[in-house]
Order: sequence, then structure tokens, then C-alpha cells
Amino acid sequence: MPPPEPAPPSLPRLFGSFFAVGMMGFGGVLPLARRMIVERQRWLTAAEFTDLLALCQFLPGPNIANLSVALGRRFHGPAGAFAALAGLLGGPVAVVLVLGAVFDRFAAVPAVADGLAGMAAAASGLVLATALRIAAPLRRRPVGVAVAAVAFGAIALLRLPLLPVLLALVPAAILSARPER
Repeated sequence: MPPPEPAPPSLPRLFGSFFAVGMMGFGGVLPLARRMIVERQRWLTAAEFTDLLALCQFLPGPNIANLSVALGRRFHGPAGAFAALAGLLGGPVAVVLVLGAVFDRFAAVPAVADGLAGMAAAASGLVLATALRIAAPLRRRPVGVAVAAVAFGAIALLRLPLLPVLLALVPAAILSARPER
């Protein structure tokens, strides 16, 4: 006999559960949310979660925010959507505001400025390493390398607007991505 269906979560429970997920990590919390929704709280089955996530990936905006709104709405309408989203975003927003206030107060301290410069360098290195890892498959496609180089030059060096550059380069990018016959 299957376990009984759990009762729908209350508004405070929706808020608190999504608050906990939001505070566990800034970005990339979808696996934590799935564990909370499917395994711990049993608000959805694995199949229901997958279906809801597929819908949320189709919608504009961050998947986890869309998921929290959709799940909250499912149980309590607009109030549930607000409670789940406020829970998800409330903690991280508060932390960022507090860190901003602390930075504002101590920005002139040389150790703080040096620490931020070090973090900026580390973040830049991570972005560059990720970009190189993503671009590695292009090495075997000269047209792909050329498209990437033109995009970089147009956006980073010439400071042309992103959207027109991308729209102009899309046909070449699609052609470079086609498998060779």
C-alpha cells in the first residue's frame, strides 16, 4: 500500500522551506530544492517535479524562482506563490544588503579593498577558465573560432551592442555548428 499523500504545506511552511533552500546557496540551488520538494517534504512525486521543472525552464527567468512560484501557487494560489518566492529570495537579498552596508562602512579600510581586489582576480580567473573550457571544442572548427573571435572583438574591443552583434553572427555560428558530412 503506497504511503498516504502528505497534506498541502501551509504558507509559513512554504516560506520557511524555500527560505532554507535560498540560504543554502546563492545560485545553483535546484538540486537542493528538488531534494526538499520530492524527498523530504513529499509535496510532489519525482515525475511531477520533472514536469513542473520542464514548464519552468520554458518560462523566462530563473528556473528555481519560476518553480517556487508555480509550486506555491499550486497549493495556495497567489499567496502561496508570493510566500514561496519571498522565502527563496528573502534571505539572500537580506545577506546582500547587509554585506553592502558593511562594505559601505569599511570600503576605505585597505585590507577590505585588497580582499575585494583578490576576490575580483579570482572571479575573473574562474570566468576565463570556464570560457576556455567551453570553447575547447571549437579548436577543431576554424569557422567557430573565427565567429568567437569576431564576437569578442566586436563586443569587448569595439564595444558594439550585444544584441545586434549576436544577431549578425547567428547564421555563421549555426553553419559552424553543423556536423560535417
